[in-house]
Amino acid sequence: MTNNDIVQKLWNLCDVLRDDGINYSDYVTELVLLLFIKMVHENTEAGTLEKLPLPEGCRWTDLQGKSGLNLLNDYKRILLSLSTGKDHEGKQIHEDPLISAIYANAQTRLREPRHLEQMIKTLDKIDWFSAQRDGLGDLYEGLLEKNASETKSGAGQYFTPRPLINSMVRCLKPKAGETIQDPAAGTAGFLIAADQYIKEQTDDLFELTSQQQQFQKNKAFIGVELVPSTRRLALMNCLLHGMEGDNEGVVHLGNALGQVGEKLEKVDIILANPPFGTSKGGEASITRDDLTYPTSNKQLAFLQHIYRGLKPGGRAAVVLPDNVLFEATAGTDIRRDLMNKCNLHTILRLPTGIFYAQGVKTNVLFFTKGSPEDKYQEENCTKQVWIYDLRTNMPSFGKRTPFFEEHLKPFEAVYGEDPNGLSPRKEGEYSFDALSVELANDDVNRNVNKELAHSRWRCFSREWIAKNKNDSLDISWLKDKDSVDVANLPEPGFLVREAKAELLSALTELDTLLSTLEGVN
Repeated sequence: MTNNDIVQKLWNLCDVLRDDGINYSDYVTELVLLLFIKMVHENTEAGTLEKLPLPEGCRWTDLQGKSGLNLLNDYKRILLSLSTGKDHEGKQIHEDPLISAIYANAQTRLREPRHLEQMIKTLDKIDWFSAQRDGLGDLYEGLLEKNASETKSGAGQYFTPRPLINSMVRCLKPKAGETIQDPAAGTAGFLIAADQYIKEQTDDLFELTSQQQQFQKNKAFIGVELVPSTRRLALMNCLLHGMEGDNEGVVHLGNALGQVGEKLEKVDIILANPPFGTSKGGEASITRDDLTYPTSNKQLAFLQHIYRGLKPGGRAAVVLPDNVLFEATAGTDIRRDLMNKCNLHTILRLPTGIFYAQGVKTNVLFFTKGSPEDKYQEENCTKQVWIYDLRTNMPSFGKRTPFFEEHLKPFEAVYGEDPNGLSPRKEGEYSFDALSVELANDDVNRNVNKELAHSRWRCFSREWIAKNKNDSLDISWLKDKDSVDVANLPEPGFLVREAKAELLSALTELDTLLSTLEGVN
């Protein structure tokens, strides 16, 4: 039984929970409260969990073989004990802050004991030996991704696809001993991918000293997540991948655009996909007073946090929507500040549909703090920006057209081996039928070799960006087949008359329908 088979089996339990009034958005949280207890049991049995055995009375064996109200009441008691650290008599049974954080305010919404019993029996029937072989953490990660792809809200809205995460990590090449941050951690996908990459390079950390191994488990990674339920999923995810973090875990609860973000130490690497949208008050508001350029745009605020939060020579890869590339006023100031303080060496224009919020146009910005010559430089660090267009005339990806790592291989090839974007580069990359794509009629293609103009991989100097784009980074040169040519649009009067005719026709049809209904009545 593969992990994919197990994920599907776990997902099928949703039908059981739905009968108990639990919807999709609450399903994963409900399941993982129970699933984590089971996974700790399996890891403990296999001897792979060095830390966090659950306290006596709160283990999987305390649920097995029970039924009816006794089972449901015992489960509620276990959740309360794990949350508070005390049993029903008030006796301290554990003082582990991580367990308390994972089960903070945890409570089940299950009302029918038979549904809980069915879940326990299903988990007991799973081939956990096969699951451990493939990795319990990967199984859990698969469940989170399944939830993101099946639901239309919550984590599913902007779940970062695994192929994109892995590609960004491969480009930045994190190393053992480096500190890695995600200020909008979600379920910790970036941090886990970075950890797995480092483990692959160090024989699962066995090439490191015990002190270095301890650093990787407890100090190398730090994330911040605003939503408590999402942070719970992230903490479990990290622990199942062998990442323990400090006393608060790898992922801390809080707002990176507030006081928590101000207190974060500078790091070697930042990988992030900040939430889209603007700040409108509430707990997600931007309350930082240390940002140079005040803005209500959360992505622009996150971008400032990220390039300010890097150590000299530190590197970042961050997913940002198109508006960050062209927004005026504060947006222009922030882009200029970024290109002054960092070497913004690469932009990847992503195709649409890879995020579950359809139609969102996004990019990945790759930059390094300082200049290639001097990591402490804070002026004119960007000399040129390389752009790879993976969007124009590409499919709209989704369930029917999956987005795979193969789609990112041509980009990774031209990005090069140097994690700072300093590998020798040459314009000209024609994957995905680029030579047949029409060219946009604008300044970008003026005085450019025609064949080179069709390349998906182009380079633009800092001077050209300032002079021709007024420091906008929304640069494209290929013409999308679905784009509208403004020059060929009909006269405005014709368009208005055509719209009026369509509206009158629709009103006539509605009158006819209304008369028919009144006649029937």
